[in-house]
Amino acid sequence: MTRPDHDGAAAGPQARFFCAEAARLRSDPAAGTAPHGTTWVLVEYPGGWPPNGFDGLPLDPGTKQRVFTAAQAVRARILLIRRHGRRAADGPRRWAVLRYDDHGAHRATWGVWHRDEDLAGIAEALAAPGPPPPDPSGPPVVLVCAHGTHDACCAVRGRPVARALSERWPDLVWECSHVGGDRFAANVVVVPDGVYYGGLDAASSLTVVEAHLADRVHADHLRGYTDLFPPQQTAVAALLGRFGPAGRHHYTVEDTTRDDDRWLVRVRGRSSDAPAYEVEIRSHRTPRRQLTCRGLSMSSTAVYEAVSIAVVRP
Repeated sequence: MTRPDHDGAAAGPQARFFCAEAARLRSDPAAGTAPHGTTWVLVEYPGGWPPNGFDGLPLDPGTKQRVFTAAQAVRARILLIRRHGRRAADGPRRWAVLRYDDHGAHRATWGVWHRDEDLAGIAEALAAPGPPPPDPSGPPVVLVCAHGTHDACCAVRGRPVARALSERWPDLVWECSHVGGDRFAANVVVVPDGVYYGGLDAASSLTVVEAHLADRVHADHLRGYTDLFPPQQTAVAALLGRFGPAGRHHYTVEDTTRDDDRWLVRVRGRSSDAPAYEVEIRSHRTPRRQLTCRGLSMSSTAVYEAVSIAVVRP
């Protein structure tokens, strides 16, 4: 099989394009690429998934629209989930509404569904006044994108990762539908922590998830925290790279200012006497490239890079 060149173009007429391989050849930066969001809707669906995920399921139209409208109102992301190997879990299928709040508490509502109409519970959970009680001690959910009908790399690279993680943590790990950033496959998302990891294989995924579960986030493979915006994600990743791994909530973004393609992000450590850092971020647009295996058009993306880290003097 002919490999793609560094711009992502196939080198021969019979070559098959793989976006994740092209991204690795280009050394695409992963930091700052996690999509923003703090609420997730998970719907267990063990069978094959349509390319457009939940939208394409053959569900009762009224129920599906109700769930979609409720999710859209709070900017929640709807993901299909299944255990590795498409095996159904014991008992009825499950759904969940998972939230991340400003204090890092896990807020989760779980339910089950036998009939399509049972999924209306998702809309009720999303629209309920006030958040559910926090459960900071509850285990996170580890999602591995394995949505092969959406992008080939998600299957080729995601399923071996899902297998390895499922063997280690069978109760925490689910395969999931499209999470964004196909070229960074295999992608792992820990929710409701809201942490994206990319560029993983079976071995590195075990190391990354084990560290995460011990509240040690490493810069390697980190795409970003979903409660932050790309320049802020990049600033935190730069600090983790400079000073070593730290807990999910070790760093707090205090201020962000922008001047054209330059950001200054002020970040402070968790302890009261921790220093504050000013991280300078620069951005630029890439040349137009094919960014997904199924993409029919060329696209440009924004890249964010940390160019300096300075201690803020009192």
